Amino acid sequence: MEIRDLEYLALSAETGAFGRAAEALGVNVSTVSRRIGQFEDELGVALFERVHSGVRLTTGGHAVILHVRRALAEVEAVKRSGMRVGSGLVGEVRLGLQLTPLGEALVSLLGAWREMHPGVTLTVAEVGDGDLAAAMEARRLDVAVTPRHGVWRHAASMPLYRDHLLVVLPEGHSACGRPSVSQDDLQPENILIQDWEDSQAGREFYAFVLGAGTNIRAHAASKPSIFALVRAGFGIAFATSAEAAAPIPGVVFKPIDDPGASVEMVLAWHAGLEDPVVGRFVACLRDDAQSRRLC
Repeated sequence: MEIRDLEYLALSAETGAFGRAAEALGVNVSTVSRRIGQFEDELGVALFERVHSGVRLTTGGHAVILHVRRALAEVEAVKRSGMRVGSGLVGEVRLGLQLTPLGEALVSLLGAWREMHPGVTLTVAEVGDGDLAAAMEARRLDVAVTPRHGVWRHAASMPLYRDHLLVVLPEGHSACGRPSVSQDDLQPENILIQDWEDSQAGREFYAFVLGAGTNIRAHAASKPSIFALVRAGFGIAFATSAEAAAPIPGVVFKPIDDPGASVEMVLAWHAGLEDPVVGRFVACLRDDAQSRRLC
């Protein structure tokens, strides 16, 4: 029994003639007649009886044709589902976020993608850079939005947008009354950053931005915890404009008077990934970011 046999049977029942079924399917009438005969032998029941106008279903044929049509409908559903998944129109994208960068630029990109792909589910996880790399390698996440310095080895990546860096000061700090803060003002300060023991990416990035001799204190902690330490007087920190969008009691966000003080946010994924849904997600965000000149 093959799917083609079910198609011969269904169309013969619908048209009432093996000849018309064969013509519609583009095969010889002898092929349809022979395959249906073999099908009847396999089932041990006659499905058609010959009449002057062609053929018609027997009582047993009526019972069988219900299941045949259901089976063909399921086969068609499998084909449609496979085509939709293969086109990237349905499925799930698991997105990892580092530095909680859900600012306006990323919200806008995700919103545009969502409008074009309502059949795809998006789930989000906020993780540190060490956990992010492990989750991507273990395929627990599909793609990630992360600062350029947080991209792990062997990952594929592309730029999405740049986010300005702001200085995070405790209320009452001498620089709070200034319109902006210079890099010279930052040299004597304790700079509190996020970093983990298995990754020095954050320390290296800020050392590059601020120059040698900067007193950097790394903490394996969340950004809210870093801001709490700033409020308590342990030092100052940095935040992207996305992180500074909501006011935080006890701290003040100030711009840096260096136009190059920014962090490049990238979309990263496993280089060997072949999922069509994720591939479409990457392509859509890339094209949208380029069209808006965010990167």
